[in-house]
Amino acid sequence: MDYSPFQDRFDFQIAQFLFKKVQMSGKNIDELMYLWAAQSLKDHGVAPFTSHKELYTLIDAIPFGDAPWQSFSVKYAGELPEGTPPSWMLADYEVWFRDPAVVLKNMLENSDFGKEFDYGAFREYDEKGERKWKDFMSGNWSWRQSDKIMKENPGNVGALFVPVISGSDKTTVSVATGQNEYYPLHISIGNIHNNVRRAHRESVIPIGFLSIPKGERKHDNDPAFLRFRRRLFHSSLSAIFQSLKSQMTTPRVMRCPDGHFRRVIYGLGPYIADYPEQALLSCVVQGWCTKCTSLPDDLDAPSGLRSQAWTDAMIEAFDAQILWDAYGIIADVVPFTNDFPRADIHELLAPDLLHQVIKGTFKDHLVTWVGGYLVAAHGEARANTIMDDIDRRISAVPSFPGLRCFPDGRRFKQWTGDDSKALMKVYLPTLSGYVPSEMLRCFSAFLDFCYLVRRSVINDSTLADIDDALLRFHQYRTIFQTSGARPEGFSLPQQHSLVHYRKLIEDFGAPNGLCSSITEAKHIKAVKQPWRRSSKFNALGQMLLTNQRLDKLGAAYATFKARGMLEGSVLDATYASLDLSPGDDSDSDGLEDEDDEEQYEGGPVDGPWVLGEVKLARTPQRRYPRDLATFSELISHPHFNFGNLVRRFLYDQLHLASENHPEDISLSDCPRVTGCETVQVFHSAVATFHAPSDPSGIGGMRHETIRSTPSWRGQGQRHDCVFAVIDEGAEGFRALAALRVKLFFSFRYQGTDFPCALIEWFSPAFGGPDPDTGMWVVHPDANEDGLRDTTVIHINTIFRLAHLIPVYGDSTIPPDFHFSYSLDVFDAFFVNKYIDHHSHEIAF
Repeated sequence: MDYSPFQDRFDFQIAQFLFKKVQMSGKNIDELMYLWAAQSLKDHGVAPFTSHKELYTLIDAIPFGDAPWQSFSVKYAGELPEGTPPSWMLADYEVWFRDPAVVLKNMLENSDFGKEFDYGAFREYDEKGERKWKDFMSGNWSWRQSDKIMKENPGNVGALFVPVISGSDKTTVSVATGQNEYYPLHISIGNIHNNVRRAHRESVIPIGFLSIPKGERKHDNDPAFLRFRRRLFHSSLSAIFQSLKSQMTTPRVMRCPDGHFRRVIYGLGPYIADYPEQALLSCVVQGWCTKCTSLPDDLDAPSGLRSQAWTDAMIEAFDAQILWDAYGIIADVVPFTNDFPRADIHELLAPDLLHQVIKGTFKDHLVTWVGGYLVAAHGEARANTIMDDIDRRISAVPSFPGLRCFPDGRRFKQWTGDDSKALMKVYLPTLSGYVPSEMLRCFSAFLDFCYLVRRSVINDSTLADIDDALLRFHQYRTIFQTSGARPEGFSLPQQHSLVHYRKLIEDFGAPNGLCSSITEAKHIKAVKQPWRRSSKFNALGQMLLTNQRLDKLGAAYATFKARGMLEGSVLDATYASLDLSPGDDSDSDGLEDEDDEEQYEGGPVDGPWVLGEVKLARTPQRRYPRDLATFSELISHPHFNFGNLVRRFLYDQLHLASENHPEDISLSDCPRVTGCETVQVFHSAVATFHAPSDPSGIGGMRHETIRSTPSWRGQGQRHDCVFAVIDEGAEGFRALAALRVKLFFSFRYQGTDFPCALIEWFSPAFGGPDPDTGMWVVHPDANEDGLRDTTVIHINTIFRLAHLIPVYGDSTIPPDFHFSYSLDVFDAFFVNKYIDHHSHEIAF
């Protein structure tokens, strides 16, 4: 097999490991190769590379994914004032970019997207006849654009429409590098499925570094300086995308991810940006809506949508000052989209879940307003006491895979998007008892809206639920105004943007495929990590070269994989190339290392598709008795007799097919545990289920580790909660039960293996969800002695993890309280449907 320019697969994967995965510095690569060469002398071998320079040379020689960086300069061309002109008027501003036509050609040829790519606009309906919106090409915008392309030229019929998705965010650069002279521009294409774009996989590529002009502080509000900054931004974008312009009207034959050649026609698609940059892109005054004509002091009043045609007509009719004051139009700058066919910037601004919903409405508004309410209602001293207790409630929330631990509540100096997302999952229950019911209902309505619009598949019913959640949010948020927490009202661009989400979903599909969190995550790879790898002196050129090499490695990987050259492990391939048989690498006792199992929490997983399954961990614990009778004596507790529980479990399992299976039977009718063999205890199990709205693998699959262990990371016991399906004919939480796993074990009875769990039951406290929080409340079941009811179940009964948060009531949390005690000491719990998107879909 030809792995050129690398000698073989081993050298290629070593290069990918050193440069892409662990990002080893050149100095450390040299040291590693030196040690490797010394060791290889013993076996008459050689190191894969002589130095980091040879490694870099080989990466640069990769024939795939080549898109070299180039630049152009921009300079102020207006009239200079008398005397000494400001420095910004004299400076040259360099813009670095890669030809987007080349980058998009490489993206289209990437066979890794073969099964995750749409070749035309479409409308999809479910089995109930409801319209479904998922990936970008399922939206109305791509359908309308396809119609326009055909009407412009009947010869374009049958051409593959490729929408070019762009994104930029200058606010992240200074955080990443300590400088803000440039900020990256990324592109993707709308044909790639949303789950691929969220997982990156070479589907979001940096193609430009836009220049940020700087002036002295006294020029910050200078109209001429601000006008130049706007024009520099738009002219740079227009210049970068010029190579695509001809292909936006005349198709060109290109290879597609499935290997077939098609006529391809491009078009400018959605632009991903936060609100300040949306205002810059649309040439709209800050404080006004970039999508509609609502006045800035009454944004939620009924109004019409903005369009470029409407803006052009207003510019012809009024002078610049009237346009600025009365319509929020900046008339002295032309949007870059005006240089390209079928492009209207107001139509192309994408929804921004991260900044509009998560950081904006939740963190900047609602969480802040709660603090304002507490001060207004109780005075500053008492408010601080309450907020400290709310922080302790947050820190007392039981653990959950992927949930950030908040040892100090929400008191962190620098909020990130991940901080806001984590706090959203647990914040609402911690407010109960401290704020009015209307405030809880406001949070519940907003969280419902947030989780609904972040789903991967949205249908007509979901849109109706989104409308209802937004209506409830607007209804209940008035409590912040009447209570004095937000007396000035709610004319806020981020909150106002929520009213446009329904149309944006109908136009662009599920918003989670266009969220700015995608481009922000890409900033880490395109800016932050390359900056750290640079010498920090004139770093941009080094960063560009790093990005180029990463793209080449990614393209080589996709090409080799498509050719079947990366099947199996590199060790197996080496054995095969040497005509050797693999040795036995397993431990002497056949058991895997327990430490790896203990640290694994779960995450995305690629297929096969299953609705849900649970399997015990691969490694049993070895310090327990193996026969069930002895084990029963060890594990029995004053709450229960373990052997009797197993006997009743066996009876149920052996009579599952019986139509007249009695609910309550005598213990004497149950099998004896003496017939049970080979008991094994496990400290975890893995649940695999379909959850496409959460971070998941191809096909929407995800897995989580369910833990039941006497010692977890030195912090005491951990016994997770789970959902079990008890009524497949019901909907939401009515179909489920909440359980807590006290022990995972398996045993053999009459030749059959039974994987089991010892669990505690929780039952709903009411006939429906709590009206204030929208969450179900459960309490532990108790037996006749008042002790928690314990049962043995088959692990097939378990669906996935559940998250319970205590109903704190009017109790205060001691400062030294540890979250590992929460599930034991409280008497009632909220079933947290906001812990992830899948829980929100099943536990309503």
